[in-house]
Amino acid sequence: MTKTANIVILTGAGISAESGLATFRGPDGLWEGHRVEDVCTPAALARDRNMVLRFYDARRAALAQVQPNAAHDALARLDREWPGNLLIVTQNVDDLHERAGARRLIHIHGELLSSLCQSCGARAAFAGSMLDDPACAACGHTAALRPDIVFFGEIPYRMEEIEDALMQADLFVSIGTSGAVYPAAGFVRIARAAGAETLELNLEPSAGSSLFDDAEHGPATHTVPAWVDRILSASGHGRT
Repeated sequence: MTKTANIVILTGAGISAESGLATFRGPDGLWEGHRVEDVCTPAALARDRNMVLRFYDARRAALAQVQPNAAHDALARLDREWPGNLLIVTQNVDDLHERAGARRLIHIHGELLSSLCQSCGARAAFAGSMLDDPACAACGHTAALRPDIVFFGEIPYRMEEIEDALMQADLFVSIGTSGAVYPAAGFVRIARAAGAETLELNLEPSAGSSLFDDAEHGPATHTVPAWVDRILSASGHGRT
């Protein structure tokens, strides 16, 4: 680890689950009681706009009831103290990484606290209810805002930037992911091909666990702070 300079970290629903947020797909294949096809596809939005907006309004409101946990805090500490290049790529649409203090961060699947105008394409911070049909601040159109969430079938955000970082990474770490949702599930292959070490920190083995050089399994609130302590200590930037 002493030669590690560039780190890319992928986080998934498992890191926020310990804060009380539901994982994307529960054991029954549903998300908060809904089929994913009914709330997270362009077709769903076209078919029943109000149901989709109501669903994300509720998810947005739920963010106020949860707080970052020890895993978020540890990654924010790593972001502050790591002297090399660091990129946290999260599949999560919550704001817990930001609230913990992380700054070198990309939301690959969008953000609950952001709107996307279907008329002009503007993205903007948003914390209210879309069912109220607020006007887009950029173009003034009403009934045009949708959640700034990358639906199934849409292209994730900032993929070129992420792939560049993976190609330069010395270490790739996947935290709290299922290893089944692409393109994120393929990041480990890109990093390995570029010569990076790879580590999985997950509650249990993911679908892609065998692709990693090393894996540690257990709650993210235990494994992530311990790993951050180790890597900062090995680099000479740990607590004394």
